[in-house]
Amino acid sequence: MRDNFEESLKAVLVHEGGYVNHPKDPGGATNKGITHRTYAAWQHKHGLPTDNVRNITDEQVAAIYKKQYWDTIRGDDLPHGIDYAVFDFAVNSGPARAAKFLQRIVGVSADGIIGLQTLRAAESTGSDKRVVIMLCQNRLAWLKRLKTWSTFGRGWQRRVEEVQAKSIRLAERDYTLSTGPEATKAAQGKADGPITTKEAVKEAMRDPKAIGGAVAVAMPSAATILQGNGPVQWAIGAVMVIAALSVAFFLWQRGRADT
Repeated sequence: MRDNFEESLKAVLVHEGGYVNHPKDPGGATNKGITHRTYAAWQHKHGLPTDNVRNITDEQVAAIYKKQYWDTIRGDDLPHGIDYAVFDFAVNSGPARAAKFLQRIVGVSADGIIGLQTLRAAESTGSDKRVVIMLCQNRLAWLKRLKTWSTFGRGWQRRVEEVQAKSIRLAERDYTLSTGPEATKAAQGKADGPITTKEAVKEAMRDPKAIGGAVAVAMPSAATILQGNGPVQWAIGAVMVIAALSVAFFLWQRGRADT
């Protein structure tokens, strides 16, 4: 809600930490959670010369988080607790993804844009705490499928657990009793990018509609092998393509049988 932005921002900044440029972080160079690309775009929009994200000011950080994340996910209008849970998710993985996860939980079309329909659905669930828990659990399950989980997973898990604890407190509107640790230290690494091949196949097996994802994972691997000119490379690549298509056909048949 409207009075939760400052407190939510403080917690997000603890989780994001300071300047970091980890080679496996898809966000690249970041400072206080703001990527160099985001900062450069913000400077350009405001007619400022491009500067290194190392030099971003606290005022600029707050302005970017308010405009591009809090306002985008309609933080002033979401129920207490849900606002912070979606906000932290948006900062770490993008506003559209955070919005879609919320929309699936409250039962509206997951278009990634929080509008009046999503707000009404979020307000009418009857339990902000339940929505928070479901959102954080679903977020954590998704994070575990990312290829960068082995690098950043420990911090991400702690972050989500702390976000859930603080969000529950906000949902219960009890500012005197903490339900657990709240933003203890940085948990860096932008949570974005492809999921692992193993998890893509598992997802396809669970849901025939996800066939495209499994095939998309297999096809680039085959393409890489096919870059060679020898018969072995062509043979292996062909086998991989045929295998991917066979799995897709099998899952398509299973999907038809289940309908």
